[in-house]
Amino acid sequence: MIETSKRLEGIGEYYFSQKLREIDELNKQGKNIINLGIGSPDQPPHPDVIKTLQEESAKPNVHAYQSYKGSPILRKAMSDWYKKWYNVDLNPDTEILPLIGSKEGIMHICMTYLNKGDEVLVPNPGYPTYRSAVMLAGGKCKEYKLREKNNYEPDFDKLSEKGLKKVKLMFVNYPQMPTGQLPSKELFEKLVAFGKENKILIIHDNPYSFILNENPMSLLSVEGAKECVIELNSLSKSQNMAGWRVGMLCGAKERIEEVLRFKSNMDSGMFLPVQLAAAKALGLGKEWYDEVNKVYRERREKVFELLKLLNCKFSKEQAGMFVWAKIPSKYKTGFELSDDVLYNSNVFITPGGIFGDSGDKYVRVSLCAPVEKFEEAIRRINN
Repeated sequence: MIETSKRLEGIGEYYFSQKLREIDELNKQGKNIINLGIGSPDQPPHPDVIKTLQEESAKPNVHAYQSYKGSPILRKAMSDWYKKWYNVDLNPDTEILPLIGSKEGIMHICMTYLNKGDEVLVPNPGYPTYRSAVMLAGGKCKEYKLREKNNYEPDFDKLSEKGLKKVKLMFVNYPQMPTGQLPSKELFEKLVAFGKENKILIIHDNPYSFILNENPMSLLSVEGAKECVIELNSLSKSQNMAGWRVGMLCGAKERIEEVLRFKSNMDSGMFLPVQLAAAKALGLGKEWYDEVNKVYRERREKVFELLKLLNCKFSKEQAGMFVWAKIPSKYKTGFELSDDVLYNSNVFITPGGIFGDSGDKYVRVSLCAPVEKFEEAIRRINN
């Protein structure tokens, strides 16, 4: 027998990978499960984006290996996008690194900076990939709890009390996933001050800032942020391009060069027509985001209706493509509620506990389904 590496110890298969197989089996039994669990946009990109991909792909000279730093056209589009929407100046030649999805960037960052035993502050609840990437890179996760009573913001005093001598990185994510908590300018200023004071590199994961949010913000907009912040962003949510795998890493020239040392040994760049289509997507105006959010707003009303039916409590002031809700007392955990709805109503919603034990008493419902699906889910749960 060939044994797997020790770096995989304690890292299981991604929850959704496992759950989707179970749902597939239930569908084969004729259950016709309505999946309201995963945040994969079901709307298409703008027609001009698809047209650009089609036209560029037909050209004979676009099929070679691409630059490790991405197309200059895409980097310029990313720089212009940051300036227009976040009022952040980024040098397209030195302060932007296109990624094959921002999830890739999380792994690249951990592999670039972490030695065995280095500690990383990871949010609980938070995106599970932060934890697994840290562990795969040999680092040690040091959780910080996000609580509803604190508006899902870090308690900086408690963090300092824990001791930060071995902490090298801190993952943050606002609008926060899974809670939908929006950032404030004050929170962002505190994060930058905390990073500078403790010599911690703050990694801000920022893919949800345009979804049901009228005021997109970047942590890099805080004065002096580039000294201690790198930001991940993505076209997956804001441009309906999740399967295209286009993301970006933004920060100081030195940080980009450091991560590129690792990334350039892992891939050979994105297909050029995809990069050019992504540049087209980043040039879309406010009417694009308004139209996307109009659809999500209508769906969210149906999710509120569904959650009320389940006697869950939730805030209507959430951003992103999910609704985070507290379960009623008759259930011990969100897993119990999720299984109840799955096996008795053939509807899947995500248990909050997959994002950390601080989410045990919550569930998360995705907005990535047509209104008709939500209406059918409500009928099923009502029966």
